Amino acid sequence: MPLNINKKVFITCAVTGSGGTQDRSPHVPRSPQEIAESAIAAAKAGAAIVHCHVRDPETGAASRDPKLYRELTDRVRDSSTDVVLNLTAGMGGDMVFGPTSSPLPTIEGTDMVGAEERMEHVAECLPEICTLDCGTMNFAEADYVMTNTPGMLEAMGGMMTDLGVKPEIEAFDTGHLWFAKKLVDDGILKSPAMVQLCMGIPWGAPDDLNTFMAMVNNVPVDWDWSAFSIGQNEMPFVAAAVLAGGNVRVGLEDNLWLEKGVLATNESLVQRAVTIIEAMGSSIMTPAEAREQLGLTKRAPQ
Repeated sequence: MPLNINKKVFITCAVTGSGGTQDRSPHVPRSPQEIAESAIAAAKAGAAIVHCHVRDPETGAASRDPKLYRELTDRVRDSSTDVVLNLTAGMGGDMVFGPTSSPLPTIEGTDMVGAEERMEHVAECLPEICTLDCGTMNFAEADYVMTNTPGMLEAMGGMMTDLGVKPEIEAFDTGHLWFAKKLVDDGILKSPAMVQLCMGIPWGAPDDLNTFMAMVNNVPVDWDWSAFSIGQNEMPFVAAAVLAGGNVRVGLEDNLWLEKGVLATNESLVQRAVTIIEAMGSSIMTPAEAREQLGLTKRAPQ
C-alpha cells in the first residue's frame, strides 16, 4: 500500500500515567504542581495536548481524587502557556482477582466504581478531552483485568457527550475499535471521533507493523487518530504513526528513557518527537491548530 504521510502532526504528551513508575525515575511528577509544570514544559517543547493522571503527592500512587485534578487543571489553565488538556477517565475499572483456586472475592488493588464516580473529576474540571478505554482486557499483570463493560462504556460515553468533553477513544485491540464504531452508530459518541491506538501493551495489540496497520485500517477514514508504543519502541512509533497518516503520543506514562542509560523528561521526549517529525518533512500543530482539527473549544479558567 502507498505511504500516507501526515504533513501536519499534533503531539500528545502522556505526562505521568497510573503505573508503578514513581520510584523508577526522579522525573515522574507526583504532586499536581509537578504534573502541571511538566505538562507546561512539554507544551513549550511542542506538545499540543497533554494527557494527565494525578497521583498521591506523598506516595506517588495513582489517585482519582477530584481535588487533585482541580488543582492540576487550574494550574495548567492559569499558566501563560496554551495547551489542550486531556484528563484520564480510565481509573475506577480495575479488578485484581485472588488465586486461580479461589479468585473471588477480589483482592487488594481492586478499584471498581460506578460511571458517575469515574467521571466525577471530568464533570468538575471540564477538560477539552478525556479518555474512554473502549474495552476490557487482561492488563500486564497475571490476574489484573482492566474492566470496561459495554454498559459502562455507553454510560460514560453518554456523559462525555452531554458534558461537551470530547472522548479520546483508547483502543488496545481491534475489538475496541469495533465497539467504538458502534458507540458512534448508536449516537452515544459524535462523529468524527478521536482515537488513540495503544500498541505493545500486554496483553493487547502487539506493536508489530502488521498488527499496527490492521488497527489503522479499522479506523474510519474521517476520524482523527494518534498512536504510540511503549518502552524502547516509543520513538520508532512516532515515525510509524506519521508514515501511516496519524498523529503521535510520547511521554513518561509510556517510556522512562530517552536513550540507553539516560532517563527522560516529558520535555525531552517531546523534543525528540519533534526532531523525528520535522526530519520526515512534516510540521507540528500548535494547540490552536489541534483544536480546529478536532473541533474543540478552548476552556477558560473556571
